[in-house]
Amino acid sequence: MKIIEKLSRLDRRIVYLVLAAAVLLPLVIPSVQKVRVMTPVAKLFKAVDATPDDRIIILDFDYDPQTLPEIEPMGIALLRHAFKRKIKVAVLSLYVQPLGLAKKALDQVTEEFNGRAESREDSIIYGRDYVFLGWQPPPIVPLLGMGISITNVYTRDYYGLRTDSLPLMLKVKNFNDVGILVSLSGSTAPLYWVSYSQTRFGVAVGAGITAVSASEFYQYYQTGQFSGLMIGMKGAAEYEELVESNLLLKDRRKASEALGSLTAAHLTMIAFIVIGNVGYFIRRRRERRQP
Repeated sequence: MKIIEKLSRLDRRIVYLVLAAAVLLPLVIPSVQKVRVMTPVAKLFKAVDATPDDRIIILDFDYDPQTLPEIEPMGIALLRHAFKRKIKVAVLSLYVQPLGLAKKALDQVTEEFNGRAESREDSIIYGRDYVFLGWQPPPIVPLLGMGISITNVYTRDYYGLRTDSLPLMLKVKNFNDVGILVSLSGSTAPLYWVSYSQTRFGVAVGAGITAVSASEFYQYYQTGQFSGLMIGMKGAAEYEELVESNLLLKDRRKASEALGSLTAAHLTMIAFIVIGNVGYFIRRRRERRQP
């Protein structure tokens, strides 16, 4: 009991050092954490996987550097899924800030697949397998305009090429040619797609969001307005798990690696809370016994 009492009175600086070590060690020596895939992520995976050959998926990259650790692994996992299944992809952003992050994810996954490709057919080729539409302000323009004509909203892509000259976009007119649109955002952008694009044009919408904003979005999943939902690092790790187990892709899984740090941090905090409370009750009991 004396040990618990001493631990409950530890200098807070020692507590912070222990917590820092618990967070950093799993990141320095990463290991993939196995996760149980929950229904919202499984539904999103199935919705993407069920995209017909004559339709594309649209990925809306709307996260920033602050939310990148949670959401970027979602985007990478989705791109791997689509490229492995030969599903055509159009990438865009409602805002200008995420464009560089979207390009970074696209370049990474494209290099992964092309590094293993043995022929042109196996390769991921721009204009044939995916397009990067870029950014078209204000957000209301793509939200509603793409329901009529995607190439009229995005006349030129991120690289300055005319979109109506790209082989992929010759077969895609509007939301009728989209299997599902997945919005990856640390803000309320996924709700814009539901409120405007889905309500008016009926396009299926999925979302990848930060853990702290889950309460704002879960009700839309429960009502069926989101076809699937990834929440925080755990949701990203679940999608990575499905991509690896179903598609046999063994690429690096950043979200699954980062879960070790989150788990260690949570367990450390719980341990200190338990020790502090036990020490408090021991001291209070002793004080009551004293005359």
